Amino acid sequence: ALNSLGVTPWRINKRVFDVVEQVWDGSMDDLRDGTGLPKRVEQKEFSRPGERFRMSKSSKHNLTVGTVSESSYEESVRLADNKKILRENRENYSQKCDFLYKFKTANDFIDEDRIYFPHNMDFRGRAYPMHPYLNHLGSDFCRSLLTFADSKPIGDGGLRWMFIHIANLCGANKMSLDAREDYGRNALEGILDSARNPVNGSRWWADAENPYQCLATCFEISDALDSGNPATYSSSIPIHQDGSCNGLQHYAALSRDEEGARSVNLLPCDAPYDVYSRVANLVAEEVEKHANDMFSPFYSEAKNLVGEVDRKLVKQTVMTSVYGVTFVGARQQIASRLKERGWTDKDKIYKTSIVAAKLTMAALDKAFKNAKETMRWLGDCASIISKAGEPVSWTTPLGLPVVQPYRQKNKFVVITTNQRLILQKSNDSDPISSLKQRTAFPPNYVHSIDSTHLLMTASECYSKNITFAGVHDSFWTHASSVDDMNKILREKFISLHEQPLLEDLLKEFQHDNPGLSFPPVPELGCLELKDVREAKYFFS
Repeated sequence: ALNSLGVTPWRINKRVFDVVEQVWDGSMDDLRDGTGLPKRVEQKEFSRPGERFRMSKSSKHNLTVGTVSESSYEESVRLADNKKILRENRENYSQKCDFLYKFKTANDFIDEDRIYFPHNMDFRGRAYPMHPYLNHLGSDFCRSLLTFADSKPIGDGGLRWMFIHIANLCGANKMSLDAREDYGRNALEGILDSARNPVNGSRWWADAENPYQCLATCFEISDALDSGNPATYSSSIPIHQDGSCNGLQHYAALSRDEEGARSVNLLPCDAPYDVYSRVANLVAEEVEKHANDMFSPFYSEAKNLVGEVDRKLVKQTVMTSVYGVTFVGARQQIASRLKERGWTDKDKIYKTSIVAAKLTMAALDKAFKNAKETMRWLGDCASIISKAGEPVSWTTPLGLPVVQPYRQKNKFVVITTNQRLILQKSNDSDPISSLKQRTAFPPNYVHSIDSTHLLMTASECYSKNITFAGVHDSFWTHASSVDDMNKILREKFISLHEQPLLEDLLKEFQHDNPGLSFPPVPELGCLELKDVREAKYFFS
């Protein structure tokens, strides 16, 4: 499977490279900032002011030259602002170094006909390109610089997938596929202008969520239309098909959670469900209920939350629920969203975020009842094993043995003439970290399952001569083979989850830990996995 990922040939997209170079080297601060590139020049710190005119103490209408340059309050404000500027300059310097590494690497390979990315995997089985800088797992700018080395005729449906792809890159991925296609076609004027005059034209592409990938697609669409017969135009642009909250999709399939599966588009529907909006609606209903009940313990905080609950408020908590986010983590995430909205009262933010986090976690339990039971069962099993002093281990459906590496770190101090250093040393003889073993197991297990799905899909695509690249829950191929890849990834998902994965996991735990007693596998729901074949928004 790793070989099937590593044999995919790539090349540098020269047209996008030229635009990035032009934006970086030119006096285009607005375009550079608007498209996510780092700043070229550092911000200047505020210097200590010299003497200046001040109001005379004897009369408010007379000005006098002050001998004191700034008050203690003004100095504290200036120092705080300079501290913020220094932090932002350091962050920007780091981002600039990263950008230049990648850009230089692209320049070194720009004349190569074919470049390859050998893959390795982490301890859970997730695949990663071995090259640390320029690769397709990187940022929008990084991805835009890479295109498949081989071009293939897009066929009758390829142009449709290009328009859908550009809608996805612009953030319009909550629409139906037909609506996304219409979105792309309706933006044709901006697409063509972007392709023909990317820097000095209307810069339509620069407003996209992923501007440089959007620009790469604009070039392809323009070329396809200019060819006179788009179906015969040979394109090399990767078209993405992204999972809909993929971690929850796997949890819903593991637990056969029909209601949860519907929320993450495992079932056929006319338009995609948005799990974040669904959870936000559940939270908003509870907020209204508590805000209208003056005897509710959440009355004051609920009044503060009325009109504030939307998908953005709960999105990060829903996303990280699959990774075992704690209540404290959820509260901090929601508090950050409230601060972004201009909330400044720390006590109000703290108390309101506590209530919002409680209601969000409760809404998740309601929306994914079976899936949450499975998550808790995985955590309970890990707790039993770790309390016995053993690391949690299991075997993936592909046969990869996984052992969680979390152990208590052995710290020691080294004192030199210049400084005092605290170093950490770890080895397999150190006692395990029970807490980390328990909290990390549910997300790690699901990561091992989603990586299995990707590797199964990659192997099958390779056997059918379909170009394939994958980024965890985002699968890429040529425009001409999107439909074929969609069929394969659905079949592989079904065949993966038709196996009794939880029962097999329990048997493995019992075999490897004969002296321990484990709870039975939670009762499964009534989801029919075969329905995933017709679920067009499962990956889209």
